[in-house]
Amino acid sequence: MLEKMDIFFENRLSGYDEHMLTSIEGADEFYKFTAACLPREAEAAILDLGCGTGLELQEYFLLNPHAKITGIDLSKGMLEALAAKFPDKDLRLMCGSYFEVELEAEKYDAAVSVESLHHFTSERKLSLYRNLLRSLKPGGYFVLTDYFAESDLLEKEYFENLENLKQEQGISDDEFYHYDTPLTVEHEVAVLKKAGFTDVEILKNWGATFTILAKRYLILFSN
Repeated sequence: MLEKMDIFFENRLSGYDEHMLTSIEGADEFYKFTAACLPREAEAAILDLGCGTGLELQEYFLLNPHAKITGIDLSKGMLEALAAKFPDKDLRLMCGSYFEVELEAEKYDAAVSVESLHHFTSERKLSLYRNLLRSLKPGGYFVLTDYFAESDLLEKEYFENLENLKQEQGISDDEFYHYDTPLTVEHEVAVLKKAGFTDVEILKNWGATFTILAKRYLILFSN
């Protein structure tokens, strides 16, 4: 049975960090690598989409202990665990969907997301990425580390399987349920470019997990 996204992660809070660090190929490296891509300037403003318990932030604070973090996550338990880990850090945590939060324009030096966005369609991501782009300061950038489908065929199968399960269980399209539906990395890059990001670059991969860097122009041009 499919579980609602927030409930899925609430139910797995115990042991979550260990699972993420030991069950995903390259996790012992990609959290560190992602953190190293973020700004080192003191008090850099960073937006973390799907911050969870802060595994990437744990690495980032070693490099930039005075960064100002805004974290968004559906799971209240995850956010409480994150706050308990870093009681002395500058954290602003919001419990909710990053698709629904209205982000302040030109607020952040950079944004990051790790192993969170592989549950959504290109259409949903496009609206999110446009909102995200406007929230970045001129010259800001987005670091995305996530896992991706290995082929167009697999990507299609993931979404078809989800639709079949939702129909069988009478689930509406406007609710978030946990089921992995990763795009291919090529399609992810295409969505980022369509949203207006420039110089979208694949930096590194660990099996099916890739880190993508997407930059914002110094000036945004409206469509």
